[in-house]
Amino acid sequence: MPIRVIELFAGVGGFRIGLEGYPKREDANYEVVWSNQWEPSTKTQHANRVYENRWPNSNHYGANIEEVIENDFYVIPDHDLLVGGFPCQDYSVATTLKNSKGLIGKKGVLWWSIEAILRRKEQKPKYLMLENVDRLLKSPSKQRGRDFAVMLASLNNLGYAVEWRVINAAEYGMPQRRRRVFFLAYHKSSDLFKRIESTVNKEDWLDTDGIIASAFPIREILSGLLHSGTIGNDLIQVSEKFNLVGKDSPFANSGLMINGEFITAKTIPSFGGPMQTLGDMLIDSKDVPEEFFITKADITKAKGWKYLKGAKKEVRQTKEGFKYNYSEGSMIFPDALDNASRTIITGEGGASPSRFKHVVEQDGRLRRLMPVELERLNMFPDNHTQLEGISDTKRAFFMGNALVVGIVEKLGQELARRIHVIESQKEFV
Repeated sequence: MPIRVIELFAGVGGFRIGLEGYPKREDANYEVVWSNQWEPSTKTQHANRVYENRWPNSNHYGANIEEVIENDFYVIPDHDLLVGGFPCQDYSVATTLKNSKGLIGKKGVLWWSIEAILRRKEQKPKYLMLENVDRLLKSPSKQRGRDFAVMLASLNNLGYAVEWRVINAAEYGMPQRRRRVFFLAYHKSSDLFKRIESTVNKEDWLDTDGIIASAFPIREILSGLLHSGTIGNDLIQVSEKFNLVGKDSPFANSGLMINGEFITAKTIPSFGGPMQTLGDMLIDSKDVPEEFFITKADITKAKGWKYLKGAKKEVRQTKEGFKYNYSEGSMIFPDALDNASRTIITGEGGASPSRFKHVVEQDGRLRRLMPVELERLNMFPDNHTQLEGISDTKRAFFMGNALVVGIVEKLGQELARRIHVIESQKEFV
């Protein structure tokens, strides 16, 4: 039996590709039984169009997830694994006006959609696989770590243990330097929860025994940097009181929480395999349309590529007339082809000069990256987002929002392997 998955905030399907493959592998350990994608800030649902085109006969809902949960919760099937990548938002909570015992998160904060599904499901999913930007561990600036603490407290109240790791894809041989925090959660009804609970030295789960540690090995836990603490179960208290006096977040790049107790440490990755590079992802220059090449005029003009990529130390003026000193260092220009690429951002598309867009030199000419090359840097299938009516700029935007598929694939493989090992052991008991 495949592991049943629902994919929230699906975008163009990065989690699904990582778990099922595309086209779906015949021996896939996972089956996406329901998915949802909705972009509230846009009238035309471009990402949803791509998703529905690539998986035309799937149980997919292109609707506001908050409205689905409120009005049509019955359409969300029971599942074993809930996955999703969601933005770092304000996770603070407050009491409801009508019922002082009720809690309410800010409308539009997608974490509370996940929490609502978990809370309302009688048969809760045994596993969660979630992704966020790494600043989640440190936000907000005036109460470092509060947002992640609210999430941990929510999951603890729902009966989940959580392990997390900030993973830079390039440090494990993938072609893009993209740092994201991934966390896996295990419900108390699962054998993995019980394995963690029975582990005497919880540090071993971070070091070698955990799902993440097995998929993405570490070289060491930095000595003296292992920290432990308690997450309360009162979300109001966590939201209002967590780390009010600390200058730094208590959460390091790796950690584990179970039964309200957490340990966390700074870990160093270990990888000895082949390293994919930006140069490996490029298509032949003769197949690149002329509009992607950069003219000498665009390089040298005022506020052109050379200026924007270069070092600056100058006086600038605000709209209100206030003058201030501005400085920034130079960026490598063009981008190095023998290393992993820099992080793709949502503004990667379009011909206008930019400090943050990638520029490569190929056959003596400078050019921007093609959408298919951006897809390769996130380890998507070639031209996955190519669809009539979807512009190159929008395709670049998709990849700026996407995750590196290879990370999900490796986490999924290890989670499935561990589940199958446990199930096979039961058969012989």
